[in-house]
Amino acid sequence: MAVTYKKLLHLLIDEDMTIADLQKKAGYSANISTRIRNDTYISLESVEKICRVLNCKIDDIVEFISDTN
Repeated sequence: MAVTYKKLLHLLIDEDMTIADLQKKAGYSANISTRIRNDTYISLESVEKICRVLNCKIDDIVEFISDTN
């Protein structure tokens, strides 16, 4: 199972917000922004911060995809 943050990136476009803007508002490190861009796991604490800033639910920004073809 892999994770993707494509929904988050699309939501940022809809909100006219950059990932750097989100980073500042949510108060997480640049490392988290890199992990999001690379579809790498981020902590639930970081996901919660993002959801609070964007006023959304986890499934609005995170999607789990199967590794199998």
